[in-house]
Amino acid sequence: MILADGGIRSGVDAFKMIALGADGVLVGRPVVIGAFGGFEEGVTMVLDKMKQELYQAMILTGAKDLESINNEKVIIS
Repeated sequence: MILADGGIRSGVDAFKMIALGADGVLVGRPVVIGAFGGFEEGVTMVLDKMKQELYQAMILTGAKDLESINNEKVIIS
């Protein structure tokens, strides 16, 4: 199992890591910021926003589910 950690700030970042081969991503700093600013509600808000960003990236790239996200969905320069 490959977990990506570090630099994940949005759902699009999570999408990129999954496309590049990660089985999952670890989200630290955004959750801490949400907890500091809004406690449980802040964490929920941050995670919901990231989830929506991931769904939007999936829609825009034609990925119907997490398994269909692959490296063909991102441009590596």
